[in-house]
Amino acid sequence: MTQTAALEVLEPGLQTTVQDYPGRRGRQSLGFFPSGPVDSLAFRLANLLAGNRPGAAALEIPLGRFQAGVLAPGRIAVTGPETTVTLNGSRVPQWESVPVDTGDVLACEVLRGPGHRLYLALSGGIAVPEVFGSRSTFLLAGIGGLDGRALERADILDTFPAAPSRPRRLPASLRPTYPTAWEIEILRGPHADPDFLTAEDFAGFLAASWRCDLSSDRVGIRFNPHRFRWARPSGDVAGGHPSNLLDSSYPPGGILAYGDVLTVLGPDSNTSGGFAVIATVASASLWKVGQLRPGRDTVTFREIDLEQAAALTAHVNQLLDVKALS
Repeated sequence: MTQTAALEVLEPGLQTTVQDYPGRRGRQSLGFFPSGPVDSLAFRLANLLAGNRPGAAALEIPLGRFQAGVLAPGRIAVTGPETTVTLNGSRVPQWESVPVDTGDVLACEVLRGPGHRLYLALSGGIAVPEVFGSRSTFLLAGIGGLDGRALERADILDTFPAAPSRPRRLPASLRPTYPTAWEIEILRGPHADPDFLTAEDFAGFLAASWRCDLSSDRVGIRFNPHRFRWARPSGDVAGGHPSNLLDSSYPPGGILAYGDVLTVLGPDSNTSGGFAVIATVASASLWKVGQLRPGRDTVTFREIDLEQAAALTAHVNQLLDVKALS
C-alpha cells in the first residue's frame, strides 16, 4: 500500500508515542499487556473526526507541547483536554476535523488546565509496521510505533491513503469533561473481601479520596500509601505481607495492592505477579485513568455491578457512533 510522508516532528513533547486501538490483544500469555492509548475514548474520537476507522494509529501526547510541519495535504483532529492548538499561528478548534496543507505548521501548547493527554489523528492513519498484530508503541520492550520509542525531533511520520471524508465535529454537549477530582467506576475483586480485605477495608477504599502520585505513567497510576487492616495476617507461602499471593494473571485496569500502595494497571503493565487485585476499573471508564494528572488529581472509586458496567459501555458506544458527529 502506498504511503505518504505526512508530518515532520519539530517539537516532540514529553513522551509522544504512536498508538493504535485496541493494541496487542491476545498476547498476555506471552507477557504483553495490550499497550494502546491510555484514554481510548478521546483516541477513537480523534480518528473518527479525521475520517479514519476508530482504531487507526495516531499520536498520544502527554501534557501537550507538540509541534510538527505538515508534508502533505489532509485532515487532522485533536481531542482531549482544552489547550491552544494553532495552525500557522492561528488558533484552530479541538474536537473537529481541520484541513491541512503542505507547509503548514501545527502546534499544541502545554496543558495548563485539567487533564493529561492529547490525541492527534491524521487522515489515513499513521503508517508504521505492525508488531504482534499492533502498531502501538510498547516503550519498555522497545517495540511497535516508530522504532519502539517516543518521537524525536526530525522524525517523519507516514500515513496510509485516506478515503474522501466530509468535515466532522463532535458537539460540545457530547465531549468528555476533565475535572481534577474524579469519580471512577469499578467492579469488586478478584481479590477483595472477605478473603483478602476486611469489609471495613473495602468500605474505606470506596470512601477515601486517593491522590495520583507523581511516579504515575503508562505502566501504572499510583496513589498515596494507605494501610489496610487485611483479613489475614500474612500471605503465608506467598510472602510476609497480606497482599502477597502466588503469581496470577492481572487484568487491564486492575487495582493492584502493592503492599500499602494501590496502583491502577495501565496499558504497559506487567501481565502477572504476586499481589492482590482488590478491584478492576470498568472497561468503559478506563479512559478516565488516562487523564489523571500525576501529583495533582484525586480519585474516588464507585462500585458498580456487571449490568451497570454494560450500560456504561453502551453509552460510550453511542458517543463513538459516527452519526453523532455533525
